[in-house]
Amino acid sequence: MELGLKNKVALVAGASKGLGFAVARALAAEGATVSISSRDENAITAAGKRIEEETGAKVLVMPVDVRDKHAIDRWIARAADTCGGIDALMTNSGGPPAGAAVSFDDQAWQDAAELLLFSTIRMIRAAVPHMEKRGGGAVLVSTSSSVKEPIQNLGLSTVLRASVSALAKTLALELAGRKIRVNQIIPGRIDTDRVRQLDEMNGKKQGVSTDEARAKAMAAIPMGRYGLADEFGRVGAFLLSDAASYMTGATVQVDGGQIRSVL
Repeated sequence: MELGLKNKVALVAGASKGLGFAVARALAAEGATVSISSRDENAITAAGKRIEEETGAKVLVMPVDVRDKHAIDRWIARAADTCGGIDALMTNSGGPPAGAAVSFDDQAWQDAAELLLFSTIRMIRAAVPHMEKRGGGAVLVSTSSSVKEPIQNLGLSTVLRASVSALAKTLALELAGRKIRVNQIIPGRIDTDRVRQLDEMNGKKQGVSTDEARAKAMAAIPMGRYGLADEFGRVGAFLLSDAASYMTGATVQVDGGQIRSVL
């Protein structure tokens, strides 16, 4: 299937590794010009070189801390200027610290809001005018299975990602008339550094080894395994492509059947 990504300009945040990197690489492999960002300059530079080597695509790299509005604005402006516009954007970031909701003070909640919620609206707000100049565009918001069902010991992430989910649905309604689509993507247990860290923490909490905690988590997934980052990346690229041109306001799960809710 032709995704229609050739000659498109796509931006992916939090793309130095994991899910963001997987989506960026999939977009590049389909012929898109990609700009990637992460707050770790060395890591994002290495990620850009790897994508270029593996796909032959042009990659614009910028170090960006998504908690910094001015850094976001500089990234969006430079990408639009260097690449000739913006057609697609994936908002993404790392997660806040694990822990029970009542264990965090006001500053921790504010930091989590900056990382997850404010970064999302700032990126989209900056990109929308450039998409309009191109006649429309697509936004993909990375959320979490916690928007369907709270995850134990991830209080900050669960509450703030629910807000991000509500924001994405709101923007899908507001921006449809401007030919900009907004969808959400939910990763299940994808085999990334973040999930490995969670397995380690869960093992310590349960008094078992990391491998035992991982096996227990896998047993709860109908497909019986963790997903691969590339499996997630291909779905992300599809949602940002013209092949998904009649999809907006959708929430797509890449979870091996883990989420049990009907909707």
